[in-house]
Amino acid sequence: MRNAELKAVDRLIVALDLDSDKEALRVVSELGSSVGMFKVGHQLFTAFGPDIVRRIIGEGGRVFLDLKYHDIPATVAKASAEAVKLGVSIFNMHALGGLEMMKRAAEAAREAAAQRSLPMPVMLAVSILTSMDQKALKKELKINRSLRREVVHLARLAKRAGLDGVVASPQEIKPLRRAMAEEFVILTPGVRPIWAAKDDQKRIMTPAEAVAAGADYIVIGRPVLRAADRKAAVVKVLQEIEGRQS
Repeated sequence: MRNAELKAVDRLIVALDLDSDKEALRVVSELGSSVGMFKVGHQLFTAFGPDIVRRIIGEGGRVFLDLKYHDIPATVAKASAEAVKLGVSIFNMHALGGLEMMKRAAEAAREAAAQRSLPMPVMLAVSILTSMDQKALKKELKINRSLRREVVHLARLAKRAGLDGVVASPQEIKPLRRAMAEEFVILTPGVRPIWAAKDDQKRIMTPAEAVAAGADYIVIGRPVLRAADRKAAVVKVLQEIEGRQS
């Protein structure tokens, strides 16, 4: 689905970065009809495995499986096929794994979907983590290209490999939109409502700013999960996306 066709509720992904399966399922029950998707990342998946994904889907929730696969091509290809079998709506891998890794993963996922007549998830490449900045990119990773140019480079590599889009910080949305086709999906963490703390994210925007810049999906965790009234917090986020701040 193209950017302009998505409703505000479809754009919002709530990150289930929790250490309790019961709490995660409680959030799904509370917010299932109010958000587009739920993110299952390393914390929840490591604790409860694929079963938590099946349980969320069984409750009617759509899942973004955020495991950022990064390994040899054969291993990531097999993992990608399993993600398809799980029934997730989005999954991702690290673009820094290289062209061959991403290409093999995309091929394996499409083959698994075709063989079992399953819906094809959106496949995304992680570019540069939103916790990193230009200084860390240069000093720690020894990448001298500017952060924005590196993200665009990795996005082009992902497209060549057959992936549908990228995970990138809000600050890279506009350069990505200029460089890539409108159908190229951009999923954006590092989004903080105007009323929320930054926490450990560095390259951030508000929901309204991220969507206006061209993000298809935004991921929000702590501002919703820690809210005294999670539904009210979601309503406020949706109002921001729609440009209606209360």
